[in-house]
Amino acid sequence: MEVEDLVARAQGGELEAIGELYDQHHVSVLKYTWSRVGDRETAEDLTGEVFLRMVRALPKYRRTKIPFRAWLYRIARNLVIDHYRMQSDQASVSLEVAENTSNEGDQPAKVVDRALEMEQLHGVLTSIEPFQHDVVVLRFLVGLSIRETAMALGKSEASVKAMQHRGLAALREAFSQQGGR
Repeated sequence: MEVEDLVARAQGGELEAIGELYDQHHVSVLKYTWSRVGDRETAEDLTGEVFLRMVRALPKYRRTKIPFRAWLYRIARNLVIDHYRMQSDQASVSLEVAENTSNEGDQPAKVVDRALEMEQLHGVLTSIEPFQHDVVVLRFLVGLSIRETAMALGKSEASVKAMQHRGLAALREAFSQQGGR
């Protein structure tokens, strides 16, 4: 079902539509919040709060202003900013967005390689500018388009493209300094 149809149904108070919106977006919102706060429990709490805020704000949402996904990530980003404002010392940012558990068919060497890659990626992502980090995570981890990313961050598409380019260049440089792939 189209997201905008679900949104319209959710705005009408249909609980099943709200549940479907949650099901469609909670994993990627969790990935985003986790990449920003570096702690799974905090990320899960923030993700829950994102969806509470979504439900409260749904009556005011209008498709003409911003696509739903971009609107949802704007809520998530603002919530993460609020979270850091409340913290006296900012936690390091992590990109451990997936548990390092194996699938039944994974070989132990693949699991170890994946864990090492995640650790290396975490190290280099913490070294780039926060706005670049947001662009890289939203574009490549979450899968937002340039337009959606720009709307989620409240920036122009040109600015997002520039930050994406700089962020990827900074990541390449950081990987090369670490002897990465």
